[in-house]
Amino acid sequence: MWDNPRVLNLLAGMLIGVALLAFAAVGTFKLLRAGLFPLREIVLSAPPPHTTRAQIEEAVRGRIAGDFFAVDLREVRTALEQLPWVRRASIRRMWPDRLEVALEEHVAFARWGDDALVNTYGEKFSAATAEKLPLFIGPPGTEKEVAREYARFSSELSPLGIPVERVVLTARFAWQLRLADGLNLMLGRDPQVAEERLRRFVGAYESTLKKIARRHEYVDLRYPNGFALRIPDLLPPAKG
Repeated sequence: MWDNPRVLNLLAGMLIGVALLAFAAVGTFKLLRAGLFPLREIVLSAPPPHTTRAQIEEAVRGRIAGDFFAVDLREVRTALEQLPWVRRASIRRMWPDRLEVALEEHVAFARWGDDALVNTYGEKFSAATAEKLPLFIGPPGTEKEVAREYARFSSELSPLGIPVERVVLTARFAWQLRLADGLNLMLGRDPQVAEERLRRFVGAYESTLKKIARRHEYVDLRYPNGFALRIPDLLPPAKG
């Protein structure tokens, strides 16, 4: 083979081609890193309701060093998704000098305890809002379950026209509700059984609680064939 000029010429040509490609790749890399294509603008595809331009600029500051080709889009996306109201961010380059940013924000569904919110996906996030929302309380990690049961409980109680103001899942995983009129409902542990008890309660409401012209404190629905009602006005006076 080494005595064949044609083969040797072919090999030489291949080596020269590989070398040229390598030099071209190195040259292109250096060219792209040379700052010849600076980033000049961040464009929002749509203005988000809660996240401000200043927050976005602060989040990406120091993460868009370099130029159009050198910026790490994954790092920018991660930084934006740390902002309080941002659920998901997508970033793409727009030739010759811009980044387009699209933000999906959380939609607040309820409050979680004293310092967090739950979105419409049942995910907890940390943000502040003045919007009037129901309150959810439960063990860590139960946000989706509480949000799901809130929707089901609210549906069962809808004939009464009284919104659910608070849902509590206790440490022993028992369900409790408070309605907007101040009435507390004790439901027990099994969500499906709780829904059946709520249907029974709604069916009996017109002929029972609605006819009692006194303030109701709570209703215990954890009885197989009825429920217990506590009315503070009917309690005996406390002994001194």
